[in-house]
Amino acid sequence: MRRIVIAVMSTISGLVLLFSYHTSRNEGSTAVAGPASSGGGSASSSGTSSGSSIGSSSGSSNGSSSGSGGSTASGTYTGNSVMTRWGAVQVQITVADGKITAAEAVEYPQANPRDRQINAYALPVLAQEATQAQSADIDAVSGATVTSDGYVQSLQSAIDQAHL
Repeated sequence: MRRIVIAVMSTISGLVLLFSYHTSRNEGSTAVAGPASSGGGSASSSGTSSGSSIGSSSGSSNGSSSGSGGSTASGTYTGNSVMTRWGAVQVQITVADGKITAAEAVEYPQANPRDRQINAYALPVLAQEATQAQSADIDAVSGATVTSDGYVQSLQSAIDQAHL
Protein backbone atom coordinates (compact mmCIF):
# COMPACT_ATOMS: atom_id res chain seq x y z
CA MET A 1 0.00 0.00 0.00
CA ARG A 2 2.84 2.35 0.86
CA ARG A 3 4.49 1.80 -2.53
CA ILE A 4 1.26 2.64 -4.35
CA VAL A 5 0.93 5.95 -2.48
CA ILE A 6 4.55 6.86 -3.26
CA ALA A 7 4.09 5.97 -6.95
CA VAL A 8 0.91 8.03 -7.25
CA MET A 9 2.44 11.05 -5.47
CA SER A 10 5.56 10.85 -7.67
CA THR A 11 3.42 10.76 -10.80
CA ILE A 12 1.35 13.74 -9.67
CA SER A 13 4.49 15.70 -8.78
CA GLY A 14 6.01 14.95 -12.15
CA LEU A 15 2.87 16.06 -13.98
CA VAL A 16 2.69 19.30 -11.99
CA LEU A 17 6.30 20.09 -12.87
CA LEU A 18 5.74 19.21 -16.52
CA PHE A 19 2.66 21.39 -16.93
CA SER A 20 4.15 24.33 -15.06
CA TYR A 21 7.21 24.55 -17.35
CA HIS A 22 6.99 27.58 -19.66
CA THR A 23 8.92 27.18 -22.90
CA SER A 24 8.80 30.74 -24.21
CA ARG A 25 8.08 34.12 -22.72
CA ASN A 26 8.77 36.25 -25.78
CA GLU A 27 5.75 38.50 -26.08
CA GLY A 28 7.08 40.59 -28.98
CA SER A 29 5.08 42.28 -31.68
CA THR A 30 1.99 40.62 -33.02
CA ALA A 31 1.59 42.42 -36.33
CA VAL A 32 2.11 40.34 -39.45
CA ALA A 33 1.99 41.69 -42.96
CA GLY A 34 -0.28 39.99 -45.45
CA PRO A 35 0.96 38.10 -48.50
CA ALA A 36 2.98 40.20 -50.93
CA SER A 37 3.74 39.63 -54.54
CA SER A 38 7.26 39.22 -55.81
CA GLY A 39 8.40 41.81 -58.28
CA GLY A 40 10.90 39.68 -60.18
CA GLY A 41 10.87 36.94 -62.72
CA SER A 42 9.79 33.55 -61.61
CA ALA A 43 10.66 29.98 -62.15
CA SER A 44 8.45 27.22 -61.00
CA SER A 45 8.72 23.55 -60.60
CA SER A 46 6.46 21.05 -59.06
CA GLY A 47 7.15 17.72 -57.56
CA THR A 48 6.39 15.54 -54.66
CA SER A 49 8.38 14.14 -51.85
CA SER A 50 7.95 11.00 -49.88
CA GLY A 51 7.59 13.14 -46.75
CA SER A 52 4.41 14.92 -45.81
CA SER A 53 5.89 18.39 -45.44
CA ILE A 54 6.64 19.23 -49.06
CA GLY A 55 4.01 19.01 -51.75
CA SER A 56 4.87 21.46 -54.50
CA SER A 57 7.32 24.25 -54.78
CA SER A 58 7.81 27.39 -56.77
CA GLY A 59 10.36 30.06 -56.29
CA SER A 60 11.29 33.40 -57.73
CA SER A 61 14.09 35.80 -57.31
CA ASN A 62 15.09 39.19 -58.48
CA GLY A 63 18.55 40.08 -57.49
CA SER A 64 22.06 40.09 -58.65
CA SER A 65 25.28 38.59 -57.54
CA SER A 66 28.43 40.49 -58.29
CA GLY A 67 32.09 39.81 -57.78
CA SER A 68 33.92 36.54 -57.92
CA GLY A 69 33.58 35.58 -54.24
CA GLY A 70 29.85 34.91 -54.35
CA SER A 71 29.07 36.37 -50.90
CA THR A 72 28.47 39.92 -52.13
CA ALA A 73 24.94 39.16 -53.30
CA SER A 74 22.37 41.92 -53.09
CA GLY A 75 18.69 41.88 -53.90
CA THR A 76 15.45 40.17 -52.98
CA TYR A 77 15.13 36.41 -53.14
CA THR A 78 11.95 34.40 -52.69
CA GLY A 79 12.27 30.83 -51.50
CA ASN A 80 10.24 27.86 -52.62
CA SER A 81 6.67 27.62 -51.41
CA VAL A 82 6.67 24.74 -48.92
CA MET A 83 3.41 22.89 -48.36
CA THR A 84 2.80 22.03 -44.69
CA ARG A 85 -0.17 20.26 -43.16
CA TRP A 86 -1.77 23.65 -42.33
CA GLY A 87 -0.96 25.41 -45.62
CA ALA A 88 1.87 26.78 -47.72
CA VAL A 89 4.76 28.78 -46.27
CA GLN A 90 7.01 30.96 -48.42
CA VAL A 91 9.80 33.27 -47.28
CA GLN A 92 11.35 36.26 -49.03
CA ILE A 93 14.73 37.61 -47.95
CA THR A 94 16.40 40.91 -48.66
CA VAL A 95 20.16 40.73 -49.02
CA ALA A 96 22.60 43.64 -48.99
CA ASP A 97 26.36 43.15 -49.34
CA GLY A 98 26.06 39.42 -48.73
CA LYS A 99 24.07 39.79 -45.48
CA ILE A 100 20.41 39.03 -44.83
CA THR A 101 18.83 42.33 -43.82
CA ALA A 102 15.21 41.15 -43.76
CA ALA A 103 13.26 37.91 -43.88
CA GLU A 104 9.52 38.02 -44.41
CA ALA A 105 6.90 35.34 -44.85
CA VAL A 106 4.98 36.25 -48.00
CA GLU A 107 2.77 33.17 -47.82
CA TYR A 108 1.67 31.43 -44.66
CA PRO A 109 -1.35 29.61 -43.20
CA GLN A 110 -4.21 31.97 -42.37
CA ALA A 111 -7.31 29.92 -43.11
CA ASN A 112 -8.77 30.27 -39.61
CA PRO A 113 -8.44 32.56 -36.58
CA ARG A 114 -6.12 30.12 -34.78
CA ASP A 115 -3.70 30.09 -37.75
CA ARG A 116 -3.68 33.89 -37.79
CA GLN A 117 -3.10 34.04 -34.03
CA ILE A 118 -0.22 31.57 -34.08
CA ASN A 119 1.46 33.17 -37.09
CA ALA A 120 1.04 36.70 -35.75
CA TYR A 121 3.30 35.63 -32.91
CA ALA A 122 5.62 33.15 -34.65
CA LEU A 123 6.52 34.88 -37.92
CA PRO A 124 8.14 38.00 -36.41
CA VAL A 125 10.18 35.76 -34.08
CA LEU A 126 11.32 33.59 -37.00
CA ALA A 127 12.20 36.65 -39.09
CA GLN A 128 14.26 38.13 -36.27
CA GLU A 129 16.11 34.85 -35.71
CA ALA A 130 16.85 34.51 -39.44
CA THR A 131 18.41 37.97 -39.65
CA GLN A 132 20.42 37.40 -36.47
CA ALA A 133 21.65 33.93 -37.46
CA GLN A 134 22.31 34.88 -41.11
CA SER A 135 21.32 31.31 -41.98
CA ALA A 136 18.42 28.87 -41.85
CA ASP A 137 19.88 27.30 -38.70
CA ILE A 138 17.22 28.76 -36.40
CA ASP A 139 15.06 27.36 -33.62
CA ALA A 140 11.41 26.50 -34.14
CA VAL A 141 8.84 28.59 -32.29
CA SER A 142 7.02 26.64 -29.61
CA GLY A 143 3.39 26.16 -30.59
CA ALA A 144 4.14 26.84 -34.27
CA THR A 145 6.33 23.87 -35.10
CA VAL A 146 4.72 23.07 -38.46
CA THR A 147 4.94 26.67 -39.66
CA SER A 148 8.49 26.92 -38.31
CA ASP A 149 9.57 23.84 -40.27
CA GLY A 150 8.07 25.21 -43.48
CA TYR A 151 9.65 28.62 -42.81
CA VAL A 152 13.11 27.09 -42.37
CA GLN A 153 12.81 25.05 -45.59
CA SER A 154 11.68 28.07 -47.63
CA LEU A 155 14.32 30.28 -45.97
CA GLN A 156 17.04 27.81 -46.93
CA SER A 157 15.76 27.82 -50.52
CA ALA A 158 15.98 31.64 -50.64
CA ILE A 159 19.47 31.56 -49.12
CA ASP A 160 20.54 29.00 -51.74
CA GLN A 161 19.25 31.28 -54.50
CA ALA A 162 21.24 34.18 -53.06
CA HIS A 163 24.36 31.96 -52.94
CA LEU A 164 25.04 32.90 -49.32
